[in-house]
Amino acid sequence: MQAWQVHENGEPGEVMRLAEVPPPTPGEGQVLLRVRAANVNFPDALLCRGQYQVRPPLPFTPGVEVCAETEDGRRVIATPLLPRGGFAEYTVADGAALLPAPDALDDAEAAALHIGYQTGWFGLHRRARLAAGETLLVHAAAGGVGSAAVQLGKAAGATVIGVAGGAEKAAVARALGCDLVIDRKSEDVIAAVKEATGGRGADVIYDPVGGAAFKQSTKVVAFEGRIVVVGFASGEIPAAALNHALVKNYAVLGLHWGLYNTKNPGLVLECHERLTELAARGAVKPLISERVPLDGAAGAVQRVADGVTTGRVAVVLEKGAGA
Repeated sequence: MQAWQVHENGEPGEVMRLAEVPPPTPGEGQVLLRVRAANVNFPDALLCRGQYQVRPPLPFTPGVEVCAETEDGRRVIATPLLPRGGFAEYTVADGAALLPAPDALDDAEAAALHIGYQTGWFGLHRRARLAAGETLLVHAAAGGVGSAAVQLGKAAGATVIGVAGGAEKAAVARALGCDLVIDRKSEDVIAAVKEATGGRGADVIYDPVGGAAFKQSTKVVAFEGRIVVVGFASGEIPAAALNHALVKNYAVLGLHWGLYNTKNPGLVLECHERLTELAARGAVKPLISERVPLDGAAGAVQRVADGVTTGRVAVVLEKGAGA
């Protein structure tokens, strides 16, 4: 079968190589999956660079979420077990962790419903307790993680302010349903948020960026507001000034979604059921900005790493690809 492999750490476009390899052999409790579509995530770039919290042995295949088919024909969403990731014709996953792919979504959309939307759901609902009528500020609102948070925020009845970089991304954020979009490249984010909220600020701030975005968040978070930290796409991990959090009465909440798979997997299934319901009624639908064949995966991961994409980029395999 064909699979992308990384033999040394570096930029995805330089170190990912498409190769002919034997199909993986499932271990105890694992299942063999034929990949239908694999979603590209920023962690795939971090894996290639050797900067992710998990460092699989070399060589490995990146690709952390897929829509795939089981040997008995079920269409499922899965998190492949590294080092045999999803940018391949076949992968393996924990049989107990498979989730049914929603009928309302095609393969690429289903593959993208998992990590980003689960992260958004847990961040907004379990960690921040977002309530209807509150104001939600989403950084990188046109990106894969941010776009999911925008849709989930609107579905929860929040007023959503999206921050995006550049006119094209601002237009995407607006089309996603943001009530207000701020172009950080041409506007003062802090001034714009304060003006839009009458000086009150945002009740919940969703931050997959870190760096300057986090610093802006501390300036515009409301009294008893919550800043949810879900990643550092900027490459800069900020240091929170806890005296500032004390003086302004706000909370900084960390979210590592992957922990729920081991600490409380029942919540992951419950979340998927809620997401499936939202997808069925059209309240959420992953924005797939680009669909590429398997041989385009390395370029796709590099574009996501470079921050030039909007929504999600999906690697789509033709049905019936053989081993």
